[in-house]
Amino acid sequence: MSIPKVSIRQVKAARALLGWSQHDLAKRSGVSAPTVKRLEAADGHIGGRAETGEALVAALKEAGVEFIPENGGGVGVRLVRRKR
Repeated sequence: MSIPKVSIRQVKAARALLGWSQHDLAKRSGVSAPTVKRLEAADGHIGGRAETGEALVAALKEAGVEFIPENGGGVGVRLVRRKR
């Protein structure tokens, strides 16, 4: 599995939607807090090791975030509606 085309800005926006701190994301993804902080200090797509990016994205998706790809309107994130 390769790193999805997810940007650092999308990760930050996803955290904001969930009300998560960098520490929360680190805990839920199994990635160290210093690594999350270092990655979020950059811009562009998620850097670092493929497994790290995959773990971050997986944790955010598990929490209900949907990553919206470039589709003419720009990339983004949104919370998925939970089935009742």
